[in-house]
Amino acid sequence: MRIRQTQLWTSSAADSAEPVRNFLIADVFTDTPLEGNQLGIFPDGRWLNDELMLKVAREMSYSETAFFLPPEVPGADARVRIFTPGGELPFGGHSTLGSGWVLGAMLGKRTVTLQLGVGLVPVELENEGDEIIFGRMSQPIPTWGEYDRSAIFLALCTTGKSGGLPVEWYQNGTLNVYVEVKNEEALNDIEPDMQKLARLPVSVTCFAQTPGGWSIRMFAHAVGIVEDAASGSAAGPLAVHLARHGRIKFGEQIEIRQGTRIHRPSVLYAQADGTENAVERVLVGGRVVAVAHGEYQLS
Repeated sequence: MRIRQTQLWTSSAADSAEPVRNFLIADVFTDTPLEGNQLGIFPDGRWLNDELMLKVAREMSYSETAFFLPPEVPGADARVRIFTPGGELPFGGHSTLGSGWVLGAMLGKRTVTLQLGVGLVPVELENEGDEIIFGRMSQPIPTWGEYDRSAIFLALCTTGKSGGLPVEWYQNGTLNVYVEVKNEEALNDIEPDMQKLARLPVSVTCFAQTPGGWSIRMFAHAVGIVEDAASGSAAGPLAVHLARHGRIKFGEQIEIRQGTRIHRPSVLYAQADGTENAVERVLVGGRVVAVAHGEYQLS
């Protein structure tokens, strides 16, 4: 589906209060429709209050839904609010890439800057002619620390399947804990205890090295996501984690595969630049395909 170039927020304040809202559906971290991670996008989120945005996110029932608003700070092309079925996020990976891709297509720009809860996040787009073929975001540089290994292993039921890296948390707007398992077969065999997982105030990313790169599964029960199809917010810190512990080099781009277990195969690319003591930049990229558009009657 081709996204039309247009000007945003040209209607009056009175018009913005109309109950009909246009929306798009994009599949993110894939170029194949009906794969990747689904994202609902409302190009005009004016008039929608917090409660209504949350209700819309629950109605769409995707892991994340994005609402575009006029920017409030210099240098931003749009303010973007991101909601899961469980509440608002200050940052989301696939929602940032998908929003940047759609916004760039609408504005006819190759670089767009999104005003998110974590601040300004640029998204760079690569084109072939008039068609966008790849997008890459500069993510917030995460903080990190050790996490209670036993609590995570009890929730994941991974006893005897763990890898060698320490269990650590990373925060780049969302709090994510990283657990290495010994191989892809062990990764696919994980059957988490959802009741125990729901008591942990974190998302959990399990990862394993594969011949072609890395595979991950991410469980975010705390924000209403049982298992995510493509976790852009987890991909960047994973690159940092692997580089800090010598599994990859700083500046090396890795390919990450996710979503196969839930029939939504996705491909992400991540890179951490800098050193162990000074991470300078975190990049995450991939492809996006718009698959549907329509209208919501919200009153």
